[in-house]
Amino acid sequence: QVQFVESGGGLVQPGGSLRLSCAASGFAFSYSAMSWYRQAPGKERELVAAIRSRSINTNYADSVKGRFTISRDNAKNTVYLQMNDLKPEDTGVYYCNSGFIQPSYEHWGQGTQVTVSS
Repeated sequence: QVQFVESGGGLVQPGGSLRLSCAASGFAFSYSAMSWYRQAPGKERELVAAIRSRSINTNYADSVKGRFTISRDNAKNTVYLQMNDLKPEDTGVYYCNSGFIQPSYEHWGQGTQVTVSS
């Protein structure tokens, strides 16, 4: 079955960096667009970044453009999110899923918590 395992979150000070990883399985990863979402406390889950299957196209939420970079390793069935210059408003649980505009699967992983605070 489809499975997403996110990791790499933590507590970081404003201006700091983190690199998230998501190991995916149960579907044709190398042929699938992948995306990162986040859910802040009391808010709905939102799309943060997405990448096409061959990394030709990427898409970012306006709030993270220029600070976050999505990438993937099809040999490892893994998608990454490099987050730089983190801000308190980046705090939330980060999830990955397949898809470029909207999630392909109803199933979600456990997510990884990112907390940006001084």
